Amino acid sequence: MSTVRTSDFGTGALSRVSALIHTALTVEALLLLTASPGLAGLLLLGPDPANLPLAALCLLPLGPALSAALYALHHRSRDLTELRPARAYLRGWRLNAVPALKLWTPLLAWLTVITFTLTHFSATGLPGWWALLLGATGAGALLWGAHALVLTSLFTFRARDTARLAGYFLFRHGRATLAAASLLILTAALTALLTEALPALLAAPLLLSLLHGTRTVITETQEEFTA
Repeated sequence: MSTVRTSDFGTGALSRVSALIHTALTVEALLLLTASPGLAGLLLLGPDPANLPLAALCLLPLGPALSAALYALHHRSRDLTELRPARAYLRGWRLNAVPALKLWTPLLAWLTVITFTLTHFSATGLPGWWALLLGATGAGALLWGAHALVLTSLFTFRARDTARLAGYFLFRHGRATLAAASLLILTAALTALLTEALPALLAAPLLLSLLHGTRTVITETQEEFTA
């Protein structure tokens, strides 16, 4: 009759799945909690384009919350007996709140300018191809932001160095950029077809997918750009 060693407890497949679910749920709850002031304000705003600057302000707390969530998910334990997702999330928030805001704030400002211009495009008098150019610029900024968010969440670089690396990886790792684009399209589709709250409720699995899709970026950064 076989026996189970104490050291084997918490390391099996079922335990790993349970650990992942527990971590994802905990991180999701903490993300919603830390971003809740801004998200609550966002829900109160109407769809008027004039509210875009206020919407950007409401989204500011989301940057550090996403960064902390990425940190906690990346450093999650596969062992059911060693789960501390709340501690990892809070550590990620303390470490990354300011660095994340240094990149998140200008990104939001730039996207706000682009969106406001597109919603008032008929008043600008610009040719139609400018709208396409602005749309492509906004999409590129979002993809750059996805790389920058991963880098600033997992590594300690100066803001300008993180910005440069994010731009470098945008073209260097096409598959990672394509994975980020797929997640952005999925998020936009969920928001447009169902409800604005759904992407927030599914933030943890979406961020896990982002980590998986950008693993080549993470690996190269570890090997080539860290001591």
